Amino acid sequence: MPIFEYVCKECQHQFEALIFGTQKAECPKCQSKKLEPQLSVFAVSAKSNSAPSSSIPAGPCGSCGSPDGPGSCAWKN
Repeated sequence: MPIFEYVCKECQHQFEALIFGTQKAECPKCQSKKLEPQLSVFAVSAKSNSAPSSSIPAGPCGSCGSPDGPGSCAWKN
């Protein structure tokens, strides 16, 4: 069940709504269904015991950190 962010077009109230199935969101302040969906930003936390985070270099390539990006791995297999 995703959480969506909206701004009400009637009263300009900004809010988040948890939407189930075919349910439609409405403004909790004025009950209007005239809503403007907002671009949501979310965070991901990945934790693994297999390798410490300091052993994986940061950079455009998620695997090796190569500045040339994916497909240009600096790790030699």
